[in-house]
Amino acid sequence: MNNLRFPGGAHAFNVRTWDLGFYQYTEETKNTERRTSQTIMESELGLIDQSFNARYTSCVRDALDGLPDNFTITDPSISGNPIVFASKGFLKMTGYLKDEVIGRNGRIFQGPKTNRRSIMEIREAIREERTIQISLLNYRKDGTPFWMLFHMSPIFSKEDGRVIHFISVQVPILRKSRSEDGNRWQEIVCGSCRREVSSDSVIQLARCRALDSLMDSDNRVMEVEETCEANDLEKWKAVTAINNILSMLTHYSELTGRLVCGKRINSSVISSLTSSLNISLGRIKQSFVLIDPHLHDMPIVYASDAFLTLTGYNRHEVLGHNCRFLNGPDTDPKALCQIKDSIRSDQACSVRILNYRKNRSSFWNLLHLSPVRNASGKIAFYVSVQIEEGVKNGGSQGLSPEMKQLGTVGAIKVAVRSLSIGAGSSRS
Repeated sequence: MNNLRFPGGAHAFNVRTWDLGFYQYTEETKNTERRTSQTIMESELGLIDQSFNARYTSCVRDALDGLPDNFTITDPSISGNPIVFASKGFLKMTGYLKDEVIGRNGRIFQGPKTNRRSIMEIREAIREERTIQISLLNYRKDGTPFWMLFHMSPIFSKEDGRVIHFISVQVPILRKSRSEDGNRWQEIVCGSCRREVSSDSVIQLARCRALDSLMDSDNRVMEVEETCEANDLEKWKAVTAINNILSMLTHYSELTGRLVCGKRINSSVISSLTSSLNISLGRIKQSFVLIDPHLHDMPIVYASDAFLTLTGYNRHEVLGHNCRFLNGPDTDPKALCQIKDSIRSDQACSVRILNYRKNRSSFWNLLHLSPVRNASGKIAFYVSVQIEEGVKNGGSQGLSPEMKQLGTVGAIKVAVRSLSIGAGSSRS
């Protein structure tokens, strides 16, 4: 046994043993990465399915497949704004299979000659959540380029004004681009040159070389300025397709009760709430919600962290909904009538009302409701301040519930008026 020898000695044996262990380690690592990648992919596919299932009925996909238009639908709430639906016409136009497109970003259709400035304009439109119509050079799966009119429009939630999806319609542009016309001119001229060269004329050869040099210079300019404008008919087709798709999505969202629309409702209010007003309201520690009386069903447009803690709801479960979800079987109808009367008369009111948390446990709510006017004196919002009866707040400094409520309302009024004054001065 002592005479046993390994080729290359003991060192070589150790190296081979290490190699074997390293091979096993790398294989385990690859398997782990493979499983992780598969888990992430399954999670993303689940989000993609949920993107449609949570908003529309199950029949919407078949209905969209029945449309003749070339279009995709993307979801900006999912990382990378992936495609969640691709029409049959679009797949036929690009040569891709459905599984090769769903979950991918639209950049897979771009290529070396796609105008980067146009891509930046599209990204800017997505960031600003607005419509854009632009000519774009894209590439099919087999690598062949084609010009199309790209028309993208956002789809908004009617509940809270958030962008739910982007519809992107692609209309092929059938006319030739400027560069294609230039290539045709080059073919005619160079063809003529080749015929003259065959006459063995040295002078004609020099002329042809001069023309070739001129054409090369022109082509370099055309590569920079290459454009292909859509005509009025193609633009009309794109707008019509967008309207048809939007109409269908609206119909199938009505059946689920989670309506979508093509225009953001009161977008100026929503944009204000997501910027400086949102920051100012976030500094107020009391439980309260801000209600917009100008929107259908007077939905909540802001909910404080303390309100979410008090009621047990998440923010997305509250925004866009009327406050009636706090009511329950033992809520006094007289208290509700008192609240409605105060709103009808544009007056403040205080009421003791039995409300319910998300877990359906009840609590007595010392509610104060007050209109909030902007700098011009018009009612912009209603604020509803909630204090749970019998619960002491360590930071209240001995103030009565009435004083806490009035202090909260005063802080909110200052924030709203300051914002409206700033907005007015910036417009002027």
